Amino acid sequence: MLKRLFSHYIADEVRPMLRLALPLVMAELGWTTMAIVDTIMVGRQANSAVAIAAVGLAGNLYYAVAIFGTGLMLGLDTLVSHSYGAGDLEDAHRSLVNGNYLSLGMAPVLMGFIWLWEPVLRALHIQGAVLSQAIPYLRAINWSTLPLLFFFVFRRYLQGINLAKPVMFAIISANLINVVGNWALIYGHLGFAAMGTVGSGWATCFGRIYMAVVLAIYCVYYDLRYKTGFLNASRLPHLPRVRQLVRLGFPAAMQLALEVAVFAAATALIAKLGAVALASNQIALTVATFTYMVPLGISSAAAVRVGQALGRSDAHAASRAGWTALALGASFMSCTAVAFWLLPRWIVRIYTGDPLVIEAASSLLFVAAFFQLFDGLQAVATGALRGAGDTRTPMVCSAAFYWLLGLPLGAYLCFRLGWGAVGLWTGLCVALILMGSMLLYFWRRRERSFASGTARHAGRSLSHQESQ
Repeated sequence: MLKRLFSHYIADEVRPMLRLALPLVMAELGWTTMAIVDTIMVGRQANSAVAIAAVGLAGNLYYAVAIFGTGLMLGLDTLVSHSYGAGDLEDAHRSLVNGNYLSLGMAPVLMGFIWLWEPVLRALHIQGAVLSQAIPYLRAINWSTLPLLFFFVFRRYLQGINLAKPVMFAIISANLINVVGNWALIYGHLGFAAMGTVGSGWATCFGRIYMAVVLAIYCVYYDLRYKTGFLNASRLPHLPRVRQLVRLGFPAAMQLALEVAVFAAATALIAKLGAVALASNQIALTVATFTYMVPLGISSAAAVRVGQALGRSDAHAASRAGWTALALGASFMSCTAVAFWLLPRWIVRIYTGDPLVIEAASSLLFVAAFFQLFDGLQAVATGALRGAGDTRTPMVCSAAFYWLLGLPLGAYLCFRLGWGAVGLWTGLCVALILMGSMLLYFWRRRERSFASGTARHAGRSLSHQESQ
C-alpha cells in the first residue's frame, strides 16, 4: 500500500522534476561559480585579504540593488508556466516581449542606485586599501546591469516552457569566458595590461553580455525550427502585461532584495572589524551561497511545475510537485550541513592559505551548518508558492525575520557581546531557521487550498485577468 502510494504521489513526479531541476541547478551553480572564480583569482594577488574583501564588499552591494531588477522578472515564472500549462504559447510570448521592455526601463534606475553606493562606502570609513579596489570593481560590474536583466527575462521564459538546458549551457560556457577574462585582465595576459582587481569586474561584465546574447539567439533558433510563433509575436509594449509582471514580480523582487541586502548590511558591519574578518565573511558567504544554489535551482523547477499544473487545472499535480521539490531540497541541504560541520578548514583552504582567515572563516561555516536545512526549505517553498501566484508571503517573512529579528540580534551579539562576525551570522541563522519553518507552514496551507478546490482554476485565469 505504502509502495503504491509513493509510486503514485512522489516517484512519478521525481523524474520530470529532476529533468527540469538538474539543468537549473547546474545553471545556478555555474552562476555562483563566477563569483567564486573572481574571489579565488583576485585572492592570488599580493595582498589576498584586501583583494578578497574588496570583491566581496562590492559584489554584495551590487547585488543588493541589482537583485531587485532580476527579481521583478520572477513574475515570468508564474505567467509563462501557467500559459504553457494551458497550451497558450502566444500569451507566453507576450510575457517575454514585455519582460524585455520592463528591463529597458529598470536598467538605468538600478545603475543610478548602484552608483550611489560610492559616497556611502566613503562615509563608512572603511579601510582605504579595501575601498581603493572595491569602488573601481563596483563601477565595472555596474555596466553589466542591462544584459543581466535581459538574460533573466530569456531564462525565465525558456525554463517556463521546459527548456532549461540552453540556460545551463549559457552559464557554464560563460564561466570559461570569465576564467580567461580574469586571467588576462587581472594579471596582464593575451596582450592586456594588468588591471588588478578591477579586471575581474570587467571579465564578469563581458560574461553577462555573452549569456544574454546566447539565450536570445537560442529563442530565435527554437522558433525557426519548431514554429512556435515567437518571431511573429507583437513587439509593441502591452502595458497591462507589464503591470501584471510588476504586480507579481515586485513582492518577489522585494523578498530577494531584502535577503541580499541583509547580507550586504552584515558585510558592511563586518567591514568595521578589519580585512581579516571581512575576508573570512566573504569566503564563508561564497561557500554558503554555492550550496544554496542547489535548492534555488530546485525552487525554480518547483515554480514551473506547480505553475504548469495549475495552468491545466490539475491541483493534485501542483501539490505533488511542491512536496517533491521540498523533499529534494531538504535532502541535499542536510548533506551540506554535515560537510560544514566536519570539513570547514578543508573547504576554506581552497580560497586562502592565510591562517588567520582560515580560523575565522571556519567558525562562520560552523554557524552556517545549523541553517542549511532551513535555508533549503525556505528557498524551495518560495518557488512553490511563486508557482501558485503567491509572491507576497515570502516577502513579508523576509522583512520580519531578517530585518526585525536577525540583523538586530546579530549586531547585538557582534558588537555588544563581542562575538564578532560569528555573532552577526548567529543572528541571521536564527532568522533563517524561523523563516524556513514558517514558509513550509504557508506552503502547507496553500497546498490544502488546492485540495479544497479554491485554487483549482487559478492557472487559467491568472495569465489573462489583466491582459484582456
